[in-house]
Amino acid sequence: MANSEEVGEAGDERIPAKRVLGLAVPALGVLAAEPLYVLVDTAVAGHLGAVPLAGLALGGVVLSQVSSQLTFLSYGTTSRTARLHGAGRRADAVREGVQATWLALAVGLVVLVAGQLLAWPITRVLSGSDEIAATAVSWARIALFGAPMILVTMAGNGWMRGVQDSAKPLRYVLAGNGISAVLCPVLVYAAGWGLEGSAIANVVAQVISAALFLRALVRERVPLRPEPKVMRAQLGLGRDLVLRSLAFQACFVSAAAVAARTSTEAVGAHQVVLQLWTFLALVLDSVAIAAQSLVGAALGAGASRQARGVAGQITKYGLLLGCVLCVVFAAVAGVLPHVFTSDPGVLAEIPHAWRFFVALQPIAGVVFALDGVLLGAGDAAFLRTATLASAALGFLPLIWASLAFDWGLTGIWTGLSLFMVLRLVAVVFRWRSGQWAVVGAVRTA
Repeated sequence: MANSEEVGEAGDERIPAKRVLGLAVPALGVLAAEPLYVLVDTAVAGHLGAVPLAGLALGGVVLSQVSSQLTFLSYGTTSRTARLHGAGRRADAVREGVQATWLALAVGLVVLVAGQLLAWPITRVLSGSDEIAATAVSWARIALFGAPMILVTMAGNGWMRGVQDSAKPLRYVLAGNGISAVLCPVLVYAAGWGLEGSAIANVVAQVISAALFLRALVRERVPLRPEPKVMRAQLGLGRDLVLRSLAFQACFVSAAAVAARTSTEAVGAHQVVLQLWTFLALVLDSVAIAAQSLVGAALGAGASRQARGVAGQITKYGLLLGCVLCVVFAAVAGVLPHVFTSDPGVLAEIPHAWRFFVALQPIAGVVFALDGVLLGAGDAAFLRTATLASAALGFLPLIWASLAFDWGLTGIWTGLSLFMVLRLVAVVFRWRSGQWAVVGAVRTA
């Protein structure tokens, strides 16, 4: 049989699991670092009371738009870089990272200015309460100073994943978030800065990580000048990923707004469960990150059978991991919420969302795995359409019906469940069709 480590060998449809793990485990560290930090932040703020926790929830929604809407800087860069790397063009692959970094800095400055101007009206609309809005906006306006650095880090992760260097990004992200996690409770409690202290710690994390990624790019010794042609091509892929992200954020912003209008306790409970959901989504996405790199490299090298084999492996791994997470978080349902809040009202609301959160893990495992496969193949147009349709038919109608009929967190999380089921049907159909496996150093169809 052909050597399974050689991507281009005919008939080689699978690769060793240790190679997937070699990329997935460091990627898990990178993916988990940010939500772990947010969980620490949530735990710190949760013990300040229900209003600061609600303020963090809404302020976090505002900040999360930065990374959520601009995922092409990481996922799109990985797709393009991996194909070039698979074709043996490493210097060109790294140049994709240079251009993504220029885009990150430019867009980040625009986001910073716009965020300062719009933070109050956005949080006021979302919260329906002046008290919660004031708390949220004070946190968001500080945290937004880290926006350009968040985007630089995303671009850095993107090109490094594409060239299958997953160790350095792990070190860089852990350096920033590790220092910040220690600093957060010090600033919040010891310094007496309250919720604003957590925002300052957040900015510190982003500055440290971004500086390390910039240093790594300089050390590659490739031209650092802007190349508008390459950036335009990246923006073309980015358009579909941005529209896809807008669908996600329309759903999650709506969910936060409906939860806030249900009660302060409901929005606090939603924040706790949503952050756990986000964390586990990224845990599941760790194998998908490996798929992005491996699928892109295989297609760049012309090995479509290899790409299909990776897709099948990653799907199985995602399902298995999702089942494990389902069992684990069902077992800790009575204990884990107390880590994040001691407020009795918030704790009473959490079970309404928790049962959905647990049951969705196996479905999420498959969906996120296949998302990684299709993103690695550059099949962003299909993912855009599937996500928009799932949001319009599933999540959004049930969220707003929850507000109209007072279904609370049960209605909100029922909407999320339908959203995930519809996405599952779409990505499985696409995977089985094989139409995503387009070979070449640059995707042309």
